[in-house]
Amino acid sequence: MSTVELTKDNFDEIVSGNDFVLIDFWAEWCGPCKQFGPVFERSSEKHGDLLFAKVNTEKEPELAAAFDISSIPTLMIVRQNIAVFAQPGALPETALEDVIGQARGLDMDQVRASVAEAQAQQGQQAQQGQGGAGEQAQGE
Repeated sequence: MSTVELTKDNFDEIVSGNDFVLIDFWAEWCGPCKQFGPVFERSSEKHGDLLFAKVNTEKEPELAAAFDISSIPTLMIVRQNIAVFAQPGALPETALEDVIGQARGLDMDQVRASVAEAQAQQGQQAQQGQGGAGEQAQGE
């Protein structure tokens, strides 16, 4: 299966419409990106049930910024609309296959529960921060 080019216009539709997406953030001028490209393509041929996509960071700076991509290539894996893996660097083929295997093995119910718990904790911390400031202001 060939890779899909992601742009700011099709990103949400494509990623939300697929349960398992591997995204290669790259640029034309990037030497390590050129080394990783064929590895990514070969892997896409082995895993026809997964969607392999590429984001050209030069053409899509908004997407690179939205995902805090500061080094390329960066591989990101999104399962059921949750980023479960993101790592910069050109992975060798064996490492890429290992990462795919680990991502396939994730219990997504457990991942969603962990995400929900983390979001709840962030919400509590935000409320405590606001509440503490409000109480201080009232006491003065």
